[in-house]
Amino acid sequence: MGEPGKHRILMVSDFFYPNFGGVENHIYYLSQCLIKEGHKVVVMTHAYQSRSGVRYMTNGLKVYYVPWKPFLMQNTLPTFFGTLSITRTILIREKISLVHGHQAFSTLCHEALMHARTMGYKVVFTDHSLYGFSDVGSIHMNKVLQFTLADVTQAICVSHTSKENTVLRSGLPPEKVYVIPNAVDTAMFKPAPERLSRHEIVIVVISRLVYRKGADLLVEVIPEVCRLHPNVRFIVGGDGPKRVRLEEMREKHSLQDRVDMLGAVPHAKVRSVLITGHIFLNSSLTEAFCIAILEAASCGLLTVSTRVGGVPEVLPDDMVVLAAPDPTTMVHAITRAIYMLPQIDPQDMHNRMKKLYSWPDVARRTEIVYNRALKCSTPPLLDRLSR
Repeated sequence: MGEPGKHRILMVSDFFYPNFGGVENHIYYLSQCLIKEGHKVVVMTHAYQSRSGVRYMTNGLKVYYVPWKPFLMQNTLPTFFGTLSITRTILIREKISLVHGHQAFSTLCHEALMHARTMGYKVVFTDHSLYGFSDVGSIHMNKVLQFTLADVTQAICVSHTSKENTVLRSGLPPEKVYVIPNAVDTAMFKPAPERLSRHEIVIVVISRLVYRKGADLLVEVIPEVCRLHPNVRFIVGGDGPKRVRLEEMREKHSLQDRVDMLGAVPHAKVRSVLITGHIFLNSSLTEAFCIAILEAASCGLLTVSTRVGGVPEVLPDDMVVLAAPDPTTMVHAITRAIYMLPQIDPQDMHNRMKKLYSWPDVARRTEIVYNRALKCSTPPLLDRLSR
């Protein structure tokens, strides 16, 4: 089973590279840090187009792209027992000691946790999102979560707001849920070598252009900010169904020379976009923990964000301006941020982010949760079924 005190961990989620997002980055960076600590880490996800089978990534991270195709929002079709055979094979072949599932709406994650517990493995679950309680989709998701997490050994959330949300939705005892925030690769996200001129203020938006990320809010905020501040220019990176609305807004208000639409930005190029701006704008309507804010702050940008979910927990007050998710207060917040810019030192902000957030620290805290999970007793089958 390897060295004493070292674990063999199976990370499971529908969301992993080559797809890009917060969950994908979290799994990758956490896995890399755990490998450096001497643990064995294997990732299980579904096939992405032609990427199927076993692949190896940096530091020997082994990834199983199981031959299941996504059918909705990168999720595989729920089968309950369709993945049992391949999950069992991976668990036995890799001599796994603990299974770690990620994201509440990953069907592959839920099925793998269920099968692993049936086989007697300890399981840990990390929730990366917030959900409501009233709409049909959330009610259904919460029922699934209650069923799956009834038997989970330990759980992790990325913010205190997320922990409250998960405990309410799943019925988990609060003492089984830990809060470990996300982090940022500060070696990758560095400020520009030279400070930018404030003759022209550049506001950067990098987000999926969907309703949940507040794309409709941007449609109302951008024209008003441009009207009030003639020296402001916007750079919008990202793609999604709401991109059409932003394009229409740009045409309607004749802002082609002041709003640059970049389309989808690969993660490797996010830093090069961020360092061209002074202010980072996040307009999300719900957010458990926004990694994009960390990346922007690490690059020395002052952040303006909606006060939703776990966002107020992310940065100190002097590094972020928060506002309610409505156009008028967002415009006021951006104006306030513009007047704060002379006091912002990008390099000082970057140095503070180094101390506040690091992936090795996240890995060490996750390791503590793993150790506690492995010490938990295994309940009898009848107790499990009653829950």
